[in-house]
Amino acid sequence: MNAIKRFLKEEDGMGTVEVILIIVVLVGLVLIFRNQITAIIGGLFDKITDKTSSF
Repeated sequence: MNAIKRFLKEEDGMGTVEVILIIVVLVGLVLIFRNQITAIIGGLFDKITDKTSSF
């Protein structure tokens, strides 16, 4: 019983919860702006391909 009380009072898990929440927010933002991110990355790769083909 004493071990359960100590477990419930520990706050070590709070860091894990915060990290999970940050990851969820980042994944949500990526899903929302997926088309814009794809367009930007595609444009960058096109520019890199154009520059390397000219050499």
